Amino acid sequence: MSKKENNNTLVKNATFLMVAALISKIIGMLYKSPLTTLIGRESFACFQFAQNAYFILLMIASFSIPQAVSKIMSERIAFKRYRDAQRVFKGALLYAVIAGGIAALVCIFGASILVPDNMANARLALQMLAPTIFVSGILGVFRGYFQAYRNMLPTSISQILEQIAVATVALLASGFMVRHFANAGEDTLQRWSAAGATMGTGAGVCTAFLFMLFVYRVNHKMIAKKIKNDRVSVNESYRSIMKIILLIAAPIILSAFIYNVNGYINGVMYTSILGWKGVPNSLVKQNYAEYGFFMTLINIPLTLASTAPTSMMPEVSAQYAIGDLEETKRKIDQATWIAMLISIPASVGLAVLAQPVTRLIFPSTEGVAGQLMVIGVITVILNSTSNISNGVLQAIGKANIPMINAAISLGVDIVFLALVLVFTNMGIYAVVLAMVVYALVMCVLNDRALKKYLGYKNPWRSAYFVPILASIPMGIVAVVVYKLVYVVIGSNFISLIPSIALAMVVYFVGYLVVAKPKKEDLAALPGGTRLAQAAQKLKILK
Repeated sequence: MSKKENNNTLVKNATFLMVAALISKIIGMLYKSPLTTLIGRESFACFQFAQNAYFILLMIASFSIPQAVSKIMSERIAFKRYRDAQRVFKGALLYAVIAGGIAALVCIFGASILVPDNMANARLALQMLAPTIFVSGILGVFRGYFQAYRNMLPTSISQILEQIAVATVALLASGFMVRHFANAGEDTLQRWSAAGATMGTGAGVCTAFLFMLFVYRVNHKMIAKKIKNDRVSVNESYRSIMKIILLIAAPIILSAFIYNVNGYINGVMYTSILGWKGVPNSLVKQNYAEYGFFMTLINIPLTLASTAPTSMMPEVSAQYAIGDLEETKRKIDQATWIAMLISIPASVGLAVLAQPVTRLIFPSTEGVAGQLMVIGVITVILNSTSNISNGVLQAIGKANIPMINAAISLGVDIVFLALVLVFTNMGIYAVVLAMVVYALVMCVLNDRALKKYLGYKNPWRSAYFVPILASIPMGIVAVVVYKLVYVVIGSNFISLIPSIALAMVVYFVGYLVVAKPKKEDLAALPGGTRLAQAAQKLKILK
């Protein structure tokens, strides 16, 4: 495969995942607004806390299974060892069943330990997620299977279907619970309405799993033909495969667990320390709900930017496996460029329009979510950078490095948050500041590791500096247009439409003027041919 075809494959796969992630996150964001109205802010806080605990168990059981499977399989596919790759797939399924089963049992019987007493109404919601954890691991194996073959379309479609099912069932189930337990007491209502909301998560995972099973059956004959014609596989034993999966997948999963557990730990520390300081439980829950609003919004650009490392990992693994270090570094540069092209303007846009956007999506907000957005939006850029470096280190067989770095970052996060919560009255704002500290430490440590093991240096000018320069006028235009239209119209929604639209135009024009990219670079992007033609007419191409 030529370099141009390789580039197009990475960009195409990243685009598939990006579009799917955008649609999925928009659906996820939009349904949480009526969900909050339906079940109330305190019940939403219980739902959010249960989701955070669920994510921790998911990390342990299966969260990074797609990346692990795609890495191990892609290395074999690079040498046309299709039979060995298929055996890895079957071994990974066994691993997912065992790990998912254990995590599901912990979810059922360990809810009282995972959820503190002042958030006890979230325990039933967490227990409802036990079957979801089990199925998620198997779903992850199927997604990693197709990613190893550099086919991101099944994963992309399954994500959209998953989120549609999540939103639909969450609203229907929680609505039923609210009506059924309306006269049963506040605690009972909170428990069951939050549990009803989590039923949507289970429905979404099951829907995505059924779709992936269907796609696997459709593609099975084509892949079976490759396996039949395979003459180079060594027929690895399942014992050795399971050992490889444990040695490679376990550090990746543990790294992801440590990397993401800070959100759960921060939530426990926040509720526990403020409870110890005598802050009313209702106020703690209300502010935690505001934190949930903030996280819902910020997860959109975070997820979009994470599509680049997800697409990159099988590409980097394959190139590194055959010893092509130059091409490996080019893939990292390209993934970084894609991630920053999105995350930097998204960060600036969310910062300058924080209050209008949060009021639009979550009308019940008291303004705290918007203030949290201004403080925490820098984590979009920092997490995007560290996600890429995590993926690279895992792809080159150094999965223990991001795990160690995440553990160090977590330690700094915990100490920082404990000191700020105990000795100041910053409350929920301290949780977001701790997020920033964690992400910053992680970036610094991972950057040092990339220089050490690959001799790699971040493309600061092309990937970071240019989008920052283009985002400055974009942010100014966004604020000015919003305020002018709002003065005339008085509508938050109507004011945001021209503000965001014009800001996007200013950003892309500004980017083209500053970067002066090559025609072939633009053409590789979705819809890039027309963009390249327009840029050529304006004489802003190299």
